Amino acid sequence: PAIPMDSTVVFDRVDFAYADETPVLHDLCLTLAPGTVTALVGPSGSGKTTVSRLVPRFWDVTGGSVMIGGVDVRQIPTSELLGRISIVFQEAILLTDTVRENIRLGRPQATDAQVECAARDAQIHDRICALPQGYDTVIGSSDGHLSGGELQRVTIARAILQDAPIVVLDEATAHADPHSEVEIQRALTRLGQGRTLLVIAHRLSTIVNADQIVVLD
Repeated sequence: PAIPMDSTVVFDRVDFAYADETPVLHDLCLTLAPGTVTALVGPSGSGKTTVSRLVPRFWDVTGGSVMIGGVDVRQIPTSELLGRISIVFQEAILLTDTVRENIRLGRPQATDAQVECAARDAQIHDRICALPQGYDTVIGSSDGHLSGGELQRVTIARAILQDAPIVVLDEATAHADPHSEVEIQRALTRLGQGRTLLVIAHRLSTIVNADQIVVLD
């Protein structure tokens, strides 16, 4: 096992095929530098999600390598690897638990003050305070109804609290209404500061400020 030097992500001549040997990626070379935003664009089925899932080793490459800080991800202990990566999926993934504990999943030992600070950065603190039991409201209960965009900001608060140096975003604004999209974009700006950010983009308007845009075909 080895520990990465930093949060630079490198795809070195990566090939990937699924179990049925359907080829998805061929000879992909790509560097994601710390403090930059890399956007993946391309038609449905072009491999955007596959690229993003290779970083946390949801799947392993079938050729070449994915490296973090100069170390092949296959050589990094799983807990170490996952501790370095925050993932915000297109669909908000939450537990039937309090808002506070859902945010705290990113860092179980976090204090209430740290949870609330992350929620403020994610533009969701005021909405949580308006719930009947505030942060102690159970998500999914009759009192704990939040819109899709609001739930997405709870997951972004979780990622901010986790404070991982690498962030993978699967178009977090895909199902948001215009108001929520603006709030989510503000939250994502805060989340991305100083981190290595990989964004799967379905709408080009959301990634006009990316440092590099990678088109998959």
